[in-house]
Amino acid sequence: MSTHLETVVLDSQGLSAWVAQDRKVLAMFQVFHETGADLVVSANTIVEVSHSRVNLPRLHWALSRVKVEPVTEQAAKAAAELLKSAGLHGHKYAIDATVAEAALRQPPTVAVLTSDTDDMAKLCDGRVRLIGL
Repeated sequence: MSTHLETVVLDSQGLSAWVAQDRKVLAMFQVFHETGADLVVSANTIVEVSHSRVNLPRLHWALSRVKVEPVTEQAAKAAAELLKSAGLHGHKYAIDATVAEAALRQPPTVAVLTSDTDDMAKLCDGRVRLIGL
C-alpha cells in the first residue's frame, strides 16, 4: 500500500473474510494495523454478515476492533442520494449505499475493502480508494 490510509471501511465481504480468517485479508489487515489505519463498518454490514454459519465469537471479536457507523435518518437520506446520483436503486444496492455513505464521512485518506468494486465505484464516484477482494 503506497498511500497511507487513515481509514479502511469494510463491506460485508471484507468483514466476512476477516471473520473467516482469509489469509489474503489477514495479510492486508496486518498492514492496516501496522500503519495505524482505523477500521470501520456500517451498522447494516453487521446484519448482512450475520447468518447461521457465521462464527459468532469471532464476529464479536472483530466488531470490538472496528468503529461501527450508525445508519441514522440523515445517513439513510445521504445513502439514498448516492443511489440516485449513481443511477442505482433497489434493495440490491441499499446496503452498499450505506457502506459508501459511511466511507465518505470518514477522514481521508479512505479505502473501501469490497468484493463489488464496480457498484462501489459508482456510489463513491472516485472519492475513496477501492481495494478489491
